[in-house]
This record gives sequence, C-alpha cells and structure tokens, in this order.
Amino acid sequence: MAEPRFFEGRGPFSLGTLAEIAGATLAEGADPHQTIAGAAPLEWAGADHITYVGHGKFLALLASSGAGACLLREEWAQRAPPGMALMLTRQPAIAYARIAQAFHPRRVAAPGIAPTAAVASDAVLGHGCEIGPGAVIGAGAVLGAGTIVDANAVIGAAVVLGDQVIVGAGASVQCALVGARTTILAGARIGEAGFGFVPNPPAGHLRIPQVGRVVIGADVEIGANTCIDRGVYGDTVLGDGCIIDNLVQIGHNVKLGRGCVIAAHVGISGSCTVGDFVAFGGAAGIADHVNIGTGAQIAAKAGVMRDVPPGGTVGGIPAVPVKQWFRETATLSRLAQHKGED
Repeated sequence: MAEPRFFEGRGPFSLGTLAEIAGATLAEGADPHQTIAGAAPLEWAGADHITYVGHGKFLALLASSGAGACLLREEWAQRAPPGMALMLTRQPAIAYARIAQAFHPRRVAAPGIAPTAAVASDAVLGHGCEIGPGAVIGAGAVLGAGTIVDANAVIGAAVVLGDQVIVGAGASVQCALVGARTTILAGARIGEAGFGFVPNPPAGHLRIPQVGRVVIGADVEIGANTCIDRGVYGDTVLGDGCIIDNLVQIGHNVKLGRGCVIAAHVGISGSCTVGDFVAFGGAAGIADHVNIGTGAQIAAKAGVMRDVPPGGTVGGIPAVPVKQWFRETATLSRLAQHKGED
C-alpha cells in the first residue's frame, strides 16, 4: 500500500470502472458499484483494495488474503475466498499494472520556475514546465510542454526534451535528443564523453574526441546513476519503451531497439547493436561490437563476447547457449566433488 506521506493517490474507483481500465471481466456476483480505494499485493491487501494472482504458485496466498477484489484467470476463480469480488483476465499482471497506474498516475508538472534556477535567455520552455531549485537550462535548449526538471539537474546547451519528460534531481543531460514521456531518474548522466582512447606509450594515451549525440525514444525509463555515453561521431540510440535500471553503463554508439529491459549493473560496451525486446539480467557484461538479436535473453552476470542470435538465451563466462551452460556447470560440480564427501 502506498505511503500517503510520499505518494498521493487517486480514487476510489468502482469495480466497473476498474474493469474497463484493466480490460477485464467482472465475475458473476461481483458488484460493479463496489468501491475500491487502492491496489496492493495479496499479503497486504485489505477489504478496500484490489490485488491479483499472476502465477499459480501464489494461489495459496489467495486463500488467506483479505483483499476486497482480485484479478485472476478464470480457472483459478474457485480458489478465491468467499465474498471476494473477482475480475477475470488472461493477463492478471498487466491488468493489475493498469489499475495501479490509475491509482498512482505518472507525475504531472506543477508549472513554474524556481527563483534559484538558471535558465538561459534563449532556452525555449514549452507550456507548463516545472523547473526546480538550482536547476540549469543551457543556451538554446528546448523543453517540451509539461516537462519537469528537478532540483540541481542540468540540461545542457541545445538539448531537446520532448513533452512531459521528467529529469530527476541532480541528473545531467548533454548532447541529447529525448523523446516524450521519458523519465530520467536522479543522478543519471546522459551524453557525457565515452571511453575513447588510443594507447600512446610511453607518454600515456591519446583521447579520441567524442562528438556524437544520444538519441532517446519515447516512454523510456532511465534509472538512478545510470550513464549513457554520447557517440564518437554518430549517435548512441535507445529505442522507444526501453526500461533501464539503476547503475547501468551504456557505451558510445550503442544501438538499443524497442522495449529492451536492462537490470542493474549491466555494462554494454561501445558500438554494440541490440534488437527489440532484449532482456539483460543484472551485472551482465557485453563486449564491444557485439550484435544481439531481437528477443534474446542474457542471463545475470553473463559475459557476452560474441554475437547472440534472435531469440537466443545465453549465460556464463564466456556466454554460451543457456542449456550448454547448465550442462557445463553440472559437469564441473560433479568433477569437483571428491569421493566420500557429501
């Protein structure tokens, strides 16, 4: 349940309204006029909350849940306790997410510019922007309508932010074009110079100027303290709908397709190309110039050193097809056991 000190909710909503939002069907006996005050997980939900069962392994929790209503598949309906209103759907988790968003919608700008913000005279701010204390908007920057720039964030010269972009406290955006409704969380660094050097012994190293851009699509989420480097000459590109966790590193000239999901501590080296809807487990590392096909899955802590085909699933160091990785791990475990040991 949401903490009201920090999160203002909407509602209550009737079950009939929530069914429309979720694209679900009210089960027989459910009252469409019953009001629901919020959404909560099975174990925390009360009589005025709606919950969901996303997997059969959680059906045991359903029997003891105090929720007033529940989203679930039709074949699980008989497992619900008496008196619980049911909403039937083939995709309970998606339906629940839609309802949760109705109760807690995306933040909307409170229009205004804080007195301590520094906004360049030639910057263009769309209607209804919110610029927080200490924020800096550079020369020639363009901010779309309803964009939020939180305290001490920096929007560099000539950066373009689409409508309803949110830039979190202390984040910085340089050399970038950012699509509508993208969220950049606190402390993220977008568009800084990438890791480009040429060894020059014995003097040290010669830096290669990084003079490209970062181009970010619409509806992207970039986690706290994540770094996305600008291109060397061309662009670093993130497709629409990508979700990037905290503390991720994306190198220069990387191309991410649509809808990629990247968990924390992943590092993607320069000039990698990633297809649509690729998922990266936490702490995976990708070598430079690797191509990863659409729909591939990269296991946590995998070390990917060569191309991954579309739909492939790889794991291990160096990464191999996941079934091969499982066999190799099992074989190594057996070989490591000494006779007579448990």
